[in-house]
Order: sequence, then C-alpha cells, then structure tokens
Amino acid sequence: MTFILDQIIAHKRRELAVKKQALPLEVLQQMPACTRPCYSLKQALLQPASSGIIAEHKRKSPSKGYFASALPLEQIVAGYAQYGAAAMSILTDMTFFGGASEDLLVARAQTSIPLLRKDFIIDAYQVYEARAMGADVILLIAECLEKHEIQSLSALAHELGMEVLMEVHSREQLDKLSSHIDLVGINNRDLRTFEVHLDRSFELVREISPAIPVVAESGIHHPQIIAALREAGCKGFLIGERFMHQPDPVSAFREFMQQLSQNPTHAQA
Repeated sequence: MTFILDQIIAHKRRELAVKKQALPLEVLQQMPACTRPCYSLKQALLQPASSGIIAEHKRKSPSKGYFASALPLEQIVAGYAQYGAAAMSILTDMTFFGGASEDLLVARAQTSIPLLRKDFIIDAYQVYEARAMGADVILLIAECLEKHEIQSLSALAHELGMEVLMEVHSREQLDKLSSHIDLVGINNRDLRTFEVHLDRSFELVREISPAIPVVAESGIHHPQIIAALREAGCKGFLIGERFMHQPDPVSAFREFMQQLSQNPTHAQA
C-alpha cells in the first residue's frame, strides 16, 4: 500500500473499534433500511438510455482540502438525480474526506437511484453498516485487501442484497477478482502522487471480461472523454471533483449533462 493508504487504513481500524462499541452490530441489523430492496447499479448502467454517470459527493480530499460547494447534501442528491445521474457515490469517510455514514441515510431519503458507499471497507461491520444506512453497492479497494478478504466481504454483501464494485489501480490487482464482484472500477488516480492518468482506464478495460461492467474513475472532466471511454468499453463514469469544486455543483452537473446529451455517442451501444 501507499503511505497515505497506510495512514487511512490504520485510522480506519481505530475508528472501527470505537464504532463497534457505540453502535453494536445487533443494533445495526435492526435498522429499517436493512429490509429495503436494493437498487442495482449494474442494471442502471446497462440500461439503453443510461447516462452512465455515477455522480460523487465528497466534501474534501487529502490532496486538495475542502471543496468550494456550500450546498447541502439533500439539494445535491436531488439535483443530480433530477438531471440524469445513473447513480450516486457517497464518500462516508470522515477524517480524510469529510463524510459520514449518516450521509447515506440523507441521500437515500432523497432518491431511488442506486447509491454506492465509497469508503475504505476492511471489516464485515462496515458491510452491515452500509446496508443499514441505505447503500445498494459497496466499494472494495483491491490495493487495501487480500484476495480472500475481497471474497469474504463481497460474499457478505451479496448475502445482504447489495452489489460490489471492486476498484483496481493496476493489471495485477485484477487477479483478485472473484465470482461475487458485480462491477470493476478503474481508478485513474495514482494514490502515491495523486496524479491522474486516463490511459489507465483505456489500457485495463481491455483486460476485463465484457460480462463485467467497467466504471472509469477520476480525471473525467469533459463529455468528450466519456465518449472515448464508452467507445473503449466502459459503462460507467464516476465523477466527483468536476462538480464539487463549483459553488453550485447541481448547476455544474446540469450543464455537463446538457453537453453530454448533445454528443451522438451518449446512448449506450
């Protein structure tokens, strides 16, 4: 792992120890959202008219600090859903990204599009927590987990009715794929330098079975990039900072979607 990931995971372990005391697993399992049917991200991305956009909400990042947006989460979620997001990614890490698990509950109350819980999931407790807070999909980062851990956590997610998106940063990490992985995310951001290399998505999508929808993550700032990525085989496009850097992310998203709709390759093939 990289230095920043080492820091994040070490902090996450300490955070989990506190959470498990404050909100025991038995209490999580009794929360109303645990019985709600989940929405499928995979199906949302494969719909013929899908935009493929997974719009992300995060308040800050380790490399850039807090973003410009001052809009409340409720308004952002409602706006993204209104203007055509296929799904939303909700950053729930508090220390490094300014999120909270409860953000999922807030988002869930605003929309019926699929919600991805984006966090550094390393423990079964977090999978139960994602379900209890209204997530439909969990993110598992291959760089943070051994193959057997990915198998165990993804199997649990399926047991609870959720889908799993496994995030990779290299060709070698594709070896950690298991039968419980529903989607693969290719993160174009180098976690050591935070530089973005879009070539990574174009290179790795060719290594993944067409039966598994691929989501390109990070560095997608223009609709033209989406057209090229879609042509290469990507079905989803996770975009966060492009909108959250703006004082009004909803207006920025609406404008982006208008530009995307004018592109002849907008519709799924």
